[in-house]
Amino acid sequence: MKGYWLILGTSVTDQSAQDEYGRLWAPIAQKYQARLNPTNAPLQKESRDTSRVIVVEFPSLEAARNCYDDPAYQEALTFALKASRRDLLIFEGEIA
Repeated sequence: MKGYWLILGTSVTDQSAQDEYGRLWAPIAQKYQARLNPTNAPLQKESRDTSRVIVVEFPSLEAARNCYDDPAYQEALTFALKASRRDLLIFEGEIA
């Protein structure tokens, strides 16, 4: 079964940090065979602060967890957290 990250983010307030996160994310995504928004993004019906919903698909739950724990991702994460506030959930399943 596939693994997923569901990221619920506020608007980006630091574009340079977001750009650096994107630069660092590219090789990490390739390493873990991650795909951004592999399907239509979930329909957001209620929110307090969320303005961005991102789904990241991995070949397995193990890959999703390993990616998050990878030191390279932890470095990239510092830029993501400078760019905006967000919540990230990791789960297993199949999204059609």
